[in-house]
Amino acid sequence: MEFSEKRILITGATRGLGKAIAFAFAREGAWVCINYHTDEEAASATKHQIKALTDKHMIFKADITDRAQVEGMVSHVLEQWGFVDILVNNAGIIKDKMLIFMDETDWDKVLDTNLKGGYLCSKAVIKSMIGRRYGRIINMASPSAVTGRAGQTNYSASKGGIISFTKSLSKETARLGITVNAVCPGVINTPMTETLAPETKKDFLNMIPMGRFGNPEDIAHAVLFLASDRAAYITGQVLAVDGGLV
Repeated sequence: MEFSEKRILITGATRGLGKAIAFAFAREGAWVCINYHTDEEAASATKHQIKALTDKHMIFKADITDRAQVEGMVSHVLEQWGFVDILVNNAGIIKDKMLIFMDETDWDKVLDTNLKGGYLCSKAVIKSMIGRRYGRIINMASPSAVTGRAGQTNYSASKGGIISFTKSLSKETARLGITVNAVCPGVINTPMTETLAPETKKDFLNMIPMGRFGNPEDIAHAVLFLASDRAAYITGQVLAVDGGLV
């Protein structure tokens, strides 16, 4: 299997896209560390389910906005597994509100989780990657970063920052054998989209040339490609997986 000797760390991976990515790597034989923050029920269910795929896994609770917790998580993985080959900065939150009504705490929480979290996790793993002159960092962007969306100034800013972060970091690490790319998921069938009002779903579908929402596996396939040796000469790129939305 393609990733049988690879050690993977995925943030926010007990549900939605992160979980699909974690399970896709597990099916390919990878050693998978699944990070989560608060959802103990989802973490317990994920731990039970991934056991059916592999025994090379761990579930680690850490707040990715907290430097000490991130460093503790990465140190634990390095102690147990020796190195991290691939980091997927997937964890993210949405707190939508028109700017005039947006609390500063909502702005800070979204920017801290979606952007600062990627910075902290990348910085924590990159030293071990440099030492081995090998690594893959894959960040999650969003169409909102490219087109903007009313009510998402905080989210759009955070994901726009992720795109710039991806491009800049890729230039720092390219000569060290480390690629840095981003995946830009469109509207994906997840528990979050299930809560959308019917008229909102219809509006989204009308904007998507393919006429359907994507599936979490569509995103997982893109992440696995960028993490593979087939993408060894690809860095600093943003891969849209959105059915033609952007």
